[in-house]
Amino acid sequence: MEAAVAAAVPGVGVRDRLAGFVAEVTRPFVLRVQRENALLYVRGLVEHGGRKSLQPTLFRLEETPARYESVQQFVADSPWDPELLVRACAERVAPEIGVMAWVVDDTGVVKDGKHSPGVKRQYSGTLGKIGNCQITVSVHAVGARGTLPLGWRLYLPEEWCDDLPRRRKAKVPDELVFQTKPQLAGELCKLAAGWEIPPAPILGDSAYGDDAGFRTDLHEAGLEYVLAVRAETSVYGPETNFAVPERDSNLGRPRTVARPDRTPESALTLAKRLPARAWKTLVCRTTPAGEQVKSRFAFVRIVATNPVRNRHRQPRQEWLIIEWPKDAAAPSDYWLSNLAANAPRARLARLARLRWTIELDYRQLKGELGLDHYEGRSYLGFHHHCALVTCAHAFLTLERLDPKAPRPA
Repeated sequence: MEAAVAAAVPGVGVRDRLAGFVAEVTRPFVLRVQRENALLYVRGLVEHGGRKSLQPTLFRLEETPARYESVQQFVADSPWDPELLVRACAERVAPEIGVMAWVVDDTGVVKDGKHSPGVKRQYSGTLGKIGNCQITVSVHAVGARGTLPLGWRLYLPEEWCDDLPRRRKAKVPDELVFQTKPQLAGELCKLAAGWEIPPAPILGDSAYGDDAGFRTDLHEAGLEYVLAVRAETSVYGPETNFAVPERDSNLGRPRTVARPDRTPESALTLAKRLPARAWKTLVCRTTPAGEQVKSRFAFVRIVATNPVRNRHRQPRQEWLIIEWPKDAAAPSDYWLSNLAANAPRARLARLARLRWTIELDYRQLKGELGLDHYEGRSYLGFHHHCALVTCAHAFLTLERLDPKAPRPA
């Protein structure tokens, strides 16, 4: 992608293809000036390195001060729907990359001050510590030939949701209520599932996989997942039988939820009692250099405890996937998956290990396209910026796949 950015600066042909692509994906925009400003903003993201702040970017593009005012209003306040642009990019590019999975995650955006929407001192996995930052949740399609963002949601901490004057200064819609990161991710997944893009299993780290509500909501929406969980995750092993208990008397309602005939155990405890024949050495990852990486896995049909015990749901079987590298003292990773009982083990292993690609995507979106460079204090403007960065990313993905292909206007 770096080569594509560098090539975009002098190449008239590249500029023509970029203009054609942006014209295609901004067709839902009502006004011509919106389409023109979108092209200008994306050009700034693609054509120049360094910080992508609006004023110096437009200066490098030799635009007038009047155009700066127009583009600033377009990004910060214009009432266009950023999801329409992200969807258009997804439906254009996703079929080209051989989608294998969708990945949910979140990333921190370092900020000074306290007025940017959602900013506070909070833990960020990106920083690896507590820092003053915003956190955005996102979903990405991961394919054999590239990646593609499918949606963005800025996380608003509870203290922001409870502070109406502060919200209004940042132009946060009044109807927005507090949602956890898994809840935001679930909304994004269900939204993208209604688009004309290839469906795929949803992957995520234990911050998402440990949330039983998130897993249950995906399952009930008909979406597949392979989600990391902690070793302490409580499960009912494969020997467990479930049955609906009889009523103690003729009084009261008949019982409807099946109950287990034994107590649950942790994923780690289950892993340690598996027989040697349960473990299989499988290829789980292919490096960028083409090397086939193998590891040792076990695959067990279990019932997760939390939906049954705390959400009063009927028990449903899932895969517990366990990785225990040879010669390691203990298992290294665990996942829960609602893929079918006959899902190939090799596919489960590869899906479990595919999530790492999201880190590369974030590096490209931030380091090359300025995802974390938005300096405005508008909630809508933040999402507009993310959508326009997605547009630039989508174009460069097509360039890398077929640099001479025309982009229809």
